[in-house]
Amino acid sequence: MNTFSTKKLTKAAVIAALYFGLTMLFAPIGFGALQFRVSEILCILPFFFPESVFGLFIGCLLANLLGGYGVLDIVFGSLATLAAAALTMKIKIKWLACLPPVIMNGAVVGAVIAWSVSPDSFWRAYAVIGSQVFFSELGVMYLLGLPLMYLLPKWKFFRDLYENRSG
Repeated sequence: MNTFSTKKLTKAAVIAALYFGLTMLFAPIGFGALQFRVSEILCILPFFFPESVFGLFIGCLLANLLGGYGVLDIVFGSLATLAAAALTMKIKIKWLACLPPVIMNGAVVGAVIAWSVSPDSFWRAYAVIGSQVFFSELGVMYLLGLPLMYLLPKWKFFRDLYENRSG
């Protein structure tokens, strides 16, 4: 039986706090159609630590509570992060593991923002805004996240966390 230990709960809480803190620190570039949400680099963590899925979800939920797109973003933006993290956890190839956040955010967050700013011409706005969010997330995940996926295992602190991830 896979239990959610105190150690795993603590990791998830730290990841939630990091996601929230990074999002708020870089808020001017982290919200909007053309966003570079630096905290999204943490979306690589489910590749290494399954418990990070819930940490990312909670961190995103808290950040979206303070974001600018209201209830739709709080609910669907956070669920997009949860789904992307769960998919990332299942993928075993590093460069592919960066793709779920790109696809989910482009599709879901793009739709949320398009609906929020232009409900009368949703599909036209969605084509533009969905693309902007997609390519913004692509930049974060592949310019920052993918190199970090290769770099982290070289750090002793990370190796120790990874090797002791059960329990």
